[in-house]
Amino acid sequence: MDDFVPTMRSLDADKASSKSKNGTDSAQAAPAVEEKIDFSKVQIEPLFTDYVDFDTFSKSDFRAVKVKECVAVPKSKKLLQFTLDDGTGTDRTILSGIHAFYEPEELVGKTLIAITNLPPRAMMGIESCGMLLSAIHEEEGEEKLHLLMVDNHIPAGAKLY
Repeated sequence: MDDFVPTMRSLDADKASSKSKNGTDSAQAAPAVEEKIDFSKVQIEPLFTDYVDFDTFSKSDFRAVKVKECVAVPKSKKLLQFTLDDGTGTDRTILSGIHAFYEPEELVGKTLIAITNLPPRAMMGIESCGMLLSAIHEEEGEEKLHLLMVDNHIPAGAKLY
């Protein structure tokens, strides 16, 4: 019996094959140019050496959330206030100190990842109910942050495991 090896394909593979089936020559389409990223000057934090048991990890509720609205918090240089669809039918507010990296209008409509079962925390008089996940590293002495954004086909409220 042969071992099954899963393969990965691009998210738009179905679109490309359907175009060629519809008579449009897929060879005419411009080939995608993959951006070459230089990570040689990137510094990341060391991995934790302490283990977290599975039961503790399982208590964290990670969900896909859709950004309905995002605004800068008045009188704050860092905070953005997100109004999120978390799949429950009730808007969720999360504040995040990422204004140095993103303008609010560029985040509306994006699908992000949040931990939703943190206790509410008041910041600048606004209750934040969760935390958005970001990737952080240092590059040439400067902090870089990338908010985790996922495919918009993932519905609001989808649980991550």
